[in-house]
Amino acid sequence: MRILIVEDSLPLAQALARGLAAEGHACDHCGTGEAALAHLERFPYDLAVLDLMLPGLDGFGVLRALRIRNDAVRVLVLSARDQVTDRVAALDMGADDYLVKPFALDELLARLRALQRRPREQAGPVLRHADIELDPRTRGARCRGVALDLTPKEYALLELLLRQRGRVLSRVQIFERLYDGASDTSDKVVEVIVSTLRAKLTQAGADARLIQTRRGFGYVIA
Repeated sequence: MRILIVEDSLPLAQALARGLAAEGHACDHCGTGEAALAHLERFPYDLAVLDLMLPGLDGFGVLRALRIRNDAVRVLVLSARDQVTDRVAALDMGADDYLVKPFALDELLARLRALQRRPREQAGPVLRHADIELDPRTRGARCRGVALDLTPKEYALLELLLRQRGRVLSRVQIFERLYDGASDTSDKVVEVIVSTLRAKLTQAGADARLIQTRRGFGYVIA
């Protein structure tokens, strides 16, 4: 594999490069997030080993940028940040694996071999309509290129309506998709979620008529 090591510690990067080269991999190194994005845009890497605590653009920023431009490179995060929240955030942003420093080289090599064997998953297609773009892989939504700050329920509603575009969904149908069977919340909460989602979309510049209400029937994005 051709591997990019994104690590600001030169001794560690050199040690990694030696270990990977001994396994037959071709390695390049860069020490900043900005340089990593430039390398990944210019060269066809199979995998990136990415530190999170980088000067300038950090590893989270690199992951976010890669997924926005739909870069399919596999990413193994290698970081001293060992909190569950950090691991969850990195994996949700598109990292394929996460290994905490300090680490054993043998384990790193084994994880790379496992990633190499894993079939490359096809990411769900980005949903686009009017000025809205929604990426199911990152659970991110944008309007006119600007990220939308949506709650999980608002995001789920927008994704549902986009996937069912042209189909009118009743309040009950939407509620059953957004809440589990044990919820004691009334299905009237759907009206609140629709209202707050509409407000955020309109504030971001979307057409106020994007989500239409069909009285007596439900809601639809036509």
